[in-house]
Amino acid sequence: MHRENKRFAEGELSSIVIGRAIEVHRALGPGLLESAYQECLAYELKQAGLYVEREKALPIVYKDVKLEHGYRLDLLIEKQLVVELKTVEFLTDVHTAQILTYLRLGEFPLGLLINFHVKMLKEGIRRFAHTPLRIS
Repeated sequence: MHRENKRFAEGELSSIVIGRAIEVHRALGPGLLESAYQECLAYELKQAGLYVEREKALPIVYKDVKLEHGYRLDLLIEKQLVVELKTVEFLTDVHTAQILTYLRLGEFPLGLLINFHVKMLKEGIRRFAHTPLRIS
C-alpha cells in the first residue's frame, strides 16, 4: 500500500497527518494513553499509503561515542516528518525542546507535536520546521 519513494510537498504530508489525527481524536476523544493514540494514528497513516516507523530509535553521537538508543521518536512518517504524541494537560517548553532536538539530531525537516488531551485537537497541534545551519 505504501507509495515507494514519493516525495511530498512541505505542507502536504503534515496536512495528511493532521487530518488523520483529527479523525482518531474524533473517534476516541481525549483521556486515553498516548500508546493508544499512537497505535490508531499509525494504522490510519498506513491506510493512507504512508510509510510509518513507530518508536524509531534516534542514536546520539558524541565525539567517538555512539549511543544507539538515545531517543525514540513516536512516529517517523516517510522518513521526513517526526510526529511526537502527548496526552498532557498543557504542552510545555520541555515538549517543544524535545521535538526540536529530534529534528536537529536526525536532520529531519518537519515535526508535529500533537497533544490528544484537548477538547478540540486543533488546539493541541504545533508544527515545527528545521533548517540546518549553514556555516560558510
